[in-house]
Amino acid sequence: MESIGLIAGSGRLPVLFAEAAKEKGLAVHAVAFEGEAEQGELEGVVASLDWVKVGQAGHIARAFRRRGVTKAVMAGGIGRIRSLTQARPDLGMLRIASKVRSMRDDELLRAAAAYFEEQGVTIVAATDFVPQVLAREGHLAGPRLSWQQERDVALGREVASSLGRADVGQTVVVKDGVVLAVEAVEGTDECIRRAGRYGGPGGVVVKRLKPGQDTRFDLPAAGPVTLEVMREAGAKVLAVEAGKAVLLDAALLFKWADRLALSVVGFAP
Repeated sequence: MESIGLIAGSGRLPVLFAEAAKEKGLAVHAVAFEGEAEQGELEGVVASLDWVKVGQAGHIARAFRRRGVTKAVMAGGIGRIRSLTQARPDLGMLRIASKVRSMRDDELLRAAAAYFEEQGVTIVAATDFVPQVLAREGHLAGPRLSWQQERDVALGREVASSLGRADVGQTVVVKDGVVLAVEAVEGTDECIRRAGRYGGPGGVVVKRLKPGQDTRFDLPAAGPVTLEVMREAGAKVLAVEAGKAVLLDAALLFKWADRLALSVVGFAP
């Protein structure tokens, strides 16, 4: 049976990928990050499961060699706080770090992909296997946007593009023409919560791909948990880049959006 590797982080995407690859007749050999990936869900859909700490690139390469894996995907997130405070870099990670000029996300991930390819493992895009998770363009769920919300989405797109060009984050929250919060090391959920604390209810959450970003990894993603955080913070709109952003458990997300009267839209790249 043909095999494929999975470097699994947090969230639902690793499981969705594994299920889709298994349906295509592939044996999925997963290497998952401790403290990030969900063991219970992965175990039922993969052929093998090894665990590593954040920063153990050499361990990942060796695990794939043992399984005969020559092609793999990176799916799921790694908390930035965890990567800063709990990483346990091995020699493989040190080799990757020696090839980059900075520790910015996209540059580091490109270097990691190059390292794995040197080790005989080609990194491909998870969304090649699960294209259905990519957001469609247009109104997707919840109430139609008001004129002001449309303007806030446009401003959020502009600011998120500048933010992404500096490789800082992918999320911006806007309300009535004012930028309430931009994503940095804290991640999307805390960015949304911070916007609610400062600006009150009514925020418009915008997520988009960083300009020039490698689409094999770290795509902007949202799911039902994102809507729950928005509900807590009083945000009213989730706007994501169509064809570039991942919507996890989309059917459930749309159902919750309708129930909570939260708008979900996909804007053109």
